[in-house]
Amino acid sequence: MERFAIAIDGPAGAGKSTIAKLLAKRLNIIYVDTGAMYRAVALYCIENAFDYNKKEDVERALENIDIKIVYQDDNQRILLNNRDVTDLIRTGEVSKGSSAVATIYAVRIKMVELQRNIAKENSVVMDGRDIGTYVLPDANLKIFLTASVEERARRRYNELMEKGIECNLEQIKKEIEQRDKNDSSREFAPLRKADDAIEIDTTNLTIEEVVEKIIALL
Repeated sequence: MERFAIAIDGPAGAGKSTIAKLLAKRLNIIYVDTGAMYRAVALYCIENAFDYNKKEDVERALENIDIKIVYQDDNQRILLNNRDVTDLIRTGEVSKGSSAVATIYAVRIKMVELQRNIAKENSVVMDGRDIGTYVLPDANLKIFLTASVEERARRRYNELMEKGIECNLEQIKKEIEQRDKNDSSREFAPLRKADDAIEIDTTNLTIEEVVEKIIALL
């Protein structure tokens, strides 16, 4: 098969990145974590006293931001101005910030250009909120992953607890509901299922079952 692209969209906590990473490994192609790119923008704003809720602030910050995706031992690393921030972008504050900056047109245009360039050169599996609808509208296979809010909150809670991060399940549920609202109501390229995407509800499926399903579809 020549170069191909798999687009995986869906709300926060539906299992997109876990599944996309495994798919990339199984198919021996590149995984592009688009959410990590928005997180890097949010991290830059937080560290440099730019208000990520203010469009003008974020647009000013954007002028000083360079984001690269590199691969070390088959793992994707995110470089922000040549500094590895892969682990720093996984905090709750950065999550909130990434949802806010992702609504800003200038940020999305810059990130989408980076994402499309990667897909031009490589076979990719890319996950996000608007991959099938906007970033890669010609992707060979489009998947829309969903899961109940309760299940998505539970997964996030377990993930944080495993990392030793104290958290509150109800609070996580509220944050996920807020992110869903932000993601699906933003003006530019909102979260929605592409007309030609195949929906998979992961609530009662194991990760492996979802991966097998997608490979069969491909």
